[in-house]
Amino acid sequence: MSRAERYVPTPREEAFHASITNPKYDRQIINGLNPFFEDRAPEDMKSFYTDREIAELKSLKGTARDVEDRMPVKMTRHYFELAKTSKYLQRLVKASSDETEDLAGSEDPGFQMDYSPVEGLLHKYEMGLMYVISTCSAHCRFCYREELIGRKDIERQDGSVAKKGLAQIREVTDYIRGHNKVVADNGGRHPESGREKLREILLSGGDPMVLPNTKIAAWLSALAEAGVESIRLGTKEMAFYPDRFDDAFLAVLDGFHEVYPDVGFRLMVHFNHPDEFLQKDGGGNYIENPNGTLKWIESTKRAMDAVVSRGWVSVENQAPIIKGINDDAEALRIMQRSLKRVGVENHYFFCGRDIIAYRAFNVPIETAWNILNESQKGLSGVEAHARLSITHYKGKTEVAAVTSDPIEGVPLSEKGVVIFKILRNAADSPDRAKVCIVGRNPDAIWFDDYADRVIYDEAGLYDYSRVVKVVPVTIGAAGS
Repeated sequence: MSRAERYVPTPREEAFHASITNPKYDRQIINGLNPFFEDRAPEDMKSFYTDREIAELKSLKGTARDVEDRMPVKMTRHYFELAKTSKYLQRLVKASSDETEDLAGSEDPGFQMDYSPVEGLLHKYEMGLMYVISTCSAHCRFCYREELIGRKDIERQDGSVAKKGLAQIREVTDYIRGHNKVVADNGGRHPESGREKLREILLSGGDPMVLPNTKIAAWLSALAEAGVESIRLGTKEMAFYPDRFDDAFLAVLDGFHEVYPDVGFRLMVHFNHPDEFLQKDGGGNYIENPNGTLKWIESTKRAMDAVVSRGWVSVENQAPIIKGINDDAEALRIMQRSLKRVGVENHYFFCGRDIIAYRAFNVPIETAWNILNESQKGLSGVEAHARLSITHYKGKTEVAAVTSDPIEGVPLSEKGVVIFKILRNAADSPDRAKVCIVGRNPDAIWFDDYADRVIYDEAGLYDYSRVVKVVPVTIGAAGS
């Protein structure tokens, strides 16, 4: 982008930006496996990998099964301190040779790039998702964005091959203004796609909280100026490095709300297991408060309280159910109850996506449903809001029910059925609430595993064809 095309902030934005400070953060990150291979890791971290694990990972280096080629290895000191006494958190950040035993999977899960009208922006539903950074403080081994974090070439719909690019403020805000003007001029619907106003944006990546405060503030204000009604920020930093939520960042939120009071802000946090935020005693048991509730890790609770206490900020948690990490009803029950107690909503639990090597991480769909259903027994109605979602190419799809008994006279239902329900699909949501019923397959970990037992499919999950290429809105249509 030439200098003439760079985004020019408004005077209101510049005044907001002038108040922002950028502290330096010492996350004490360990990058890659080489520090462990070469005996350069900090002394207390060296035992994080056993000698056998190191030998296995070394033997894969430079081969088609190199785990770091699949997904870079990264960990903060804070997360190490939690993980060294938690096998579940170790599974989350420790590279393992089993990751690359089966490299089946999609290089662009969900055909996300089909919905990318400008680089770094996905426009689905009434919402846009932006890749604003391609890394995090630490890397989950099951990451849904392994192709972005790993900076991999992927094939686009037009046949070109390139890495996913990051969003740029000028290009994104021009697109938002252009789309919304066309929608307004057409009475509230886009004449081609049927979409309504693009009114909500999710800052994602990677983890936006790795960006300096000035970059975060620049995105927030530019999106507000472009007419976005609500902004989400997706982050796992509350687990990886809670001290990032300091007075300087809170001042960004406060300043933004003061300047743009009508723009909503949602913090989408990502806790996978209660070991990420609850204190444990020497025996590995959670520590109780006098009233029987569970005690939070002090730095995490301080960060969470600071955000939740700002009543105009909505905080919600969502997480996939991953083999060996949180495929346990009691862990999910504790997590849902403990999060709701401090003011965090339980948004979604996800079945794993069809990323490269997904079979190493994904729990069978029916198992995930049973785990979540069991976890919500004993929760109050407000604690049990989370639904189980699996992202079909058409959009978010709820695993609504799994039955055990046959349905008399219905072929393929002999062992019961699974009912999928479309929650959102990518244009104007014509298929919302439509269902698909399939015969059970306890081993199924992706939609393909039910392809031979479809009973009823008004949702069209098994009659899917890729969308027509999204054409960017002409910048001039924005009137800017």
